[in-house]
Amino acid sequence: MSAPEAPVEQEEQPAPSPEAVARHRVLFRAIHRRKHPRLRQSDITVTEEAQVRRAVKATALGNAMEWYDFGVYAYLAVIIGKEFFPSGNPTAQTLSSLATFAAAFLVRPIGGMVFGPLGDRVGRKKVLALTMIMMSSATLAIGLVPNYQAIGVWAPILLVLLRMVQGFSTGGEYGGAATFIAEYAPDKRRGFWGSFLEFGTLIGYTVAAVLVTALTALLSTDAMQSWGWRVPFLVAAPLGLIGLYLRVRLDESPAFQKLEEGGGPAEAREKKSFKDAFVGQWRAMLLCIALVAAFNITDYMLLSYMPTYLTQLGFGEAGGLMSIVVVMLILMALINSVGRLSDRVGRKPVLMAGSVGFFVLAVPAFLLIKQGGQVAVFTGLLILGLALVCYLGAMSASLPALFPTDVRYSSLSIGFNVSVSLFGGTTPLVVAALIGATGNDLMPAFYTMLAGLVGIVAVAFMKETARRPLEGSGPSVATREEARELVESQRG
Repeated sequence: MSAPEAPVEQEEQPAPSPEAVARHRVLFRAIHRRKHPRLRQSDITVTEEAQVRRAVKATALGNAMEWYDFGVYAYLAVIIGKEFFPSGNPTAQTLSSLATFAAAFLVRPIGGMVFGPLGDRVGRKKVLALTMIMMSSATLAIGLVPNYQAIGVWAPILLVLLRMVQGFSTGGEYGGAATFIAEYAPDKRRGFWGSFLEFGTLIGYTVAAVLVTALTALLSTDAMQSWGWRVPFLVAAPLGLIGLYLRVRLDESPAFQKLEEGGGPAEAREKKSFKDAFVGQWRAMLLCIALVAAFNITDYMLLSYMPTYLTQLGFGEAGGLMSIVVVMLILMALINSVGRLSDRVGRKPVLMAGSVGFFVLAVPAFLLIKQGGQVAVFTGLLILGLALVCYLGAMSASLPALFPTDVRYSSLSIGFNVSVSLFGGTTPLVVAALIGATGNDLMPAFYTMLAGLVGIVAVAFMKETARRPLEGSGPSVATREEARELVESQRG
């Protein structure tokens, strides 16, 4: 019983007075050194830029593939509703399609509970390869499923099952990808390198949007409805093979390699990670859930729900998608600079700027979008995008830093996916239902404001982690010279 109480007693001890330190300088110096032993060269991880680039490229491209799959479904929600659900009320068909989109998120926490502990036990690399295989296979299968007219009720059943396979595999994707990059990146540049994960997300959404827009422009309405919508899903097979090839060629993350060297038997690590992911990290997990809720509600609002919203407002389908594509291209141009900024000024100021932006600017942005017209719609989308890029640039480095190395994959996967399941993936369905129930087209703005408020509170409780080692790991630097300087700086 005494072991759990020790940290509390230590925290409550008053700091020694300057007079006491002056009188017993040698004693206090010895106590400090015992609590904070000097770093040795072997305690510091050196990950040279070429290694980090290779790891980031494979992880980000794989993540792009994952979000390409989700983006394609979101952009084709209206057509899929007509193909897989009985004819009748168009609004009911759209809601059914969006409900199927949301169904994938119901199993994401289960995927996190399976893949997270597995990633802490057998390694990040193997699990990320497995999630890639599952996701691309399920996406390909969606493109091959016959429609409702051909096989009746089996069409929506198969669609839901395949969407659940996608959701299950994605449950292990983001937590593993964010963990992998964070554990490879040097402490001083974790924000910059982490931003490439969300850069991959934007690439996936952009490729999906461009492909859907091109098909919509080149094909007739009948051709698009009958077979054109299947093409983006079929493209998943070659894209998945490329992502799998890149991931298989990677080495395991340095932090996990050190954990394996000194962490004891794999079975013990598995039990510890699964227990601590639920119990030992509950405060950090609650913070993770709140941050992810703010992030994903706004993310899915802009990137997934907005095409459907613009269509329902009567804005041209192709024009709406192209406006979103241009906004995403602008965000891609900015995202790495925002990640670099978070390394310089801290994660908290950048995330707080995004949260306040959503809370203050959501209503003006949606009022512009409601006006219609290319310029007004684009300006409204850009306002939302500029707030979102603050999350995109800093979140991938912020979330892994909440948890120690031995349970990082588990805790992050579970916390992230519980939040996405409850708040992110349900955003299109909830907002569409709110508009249907109230008749108020500004409901998306109010929902975005709520997300911004959650973000403000969560960031206020968050610890600053920029330029600091990950919990449970030693410092990570980019060169051996930097490691030597770090060791020598402790002398004297």
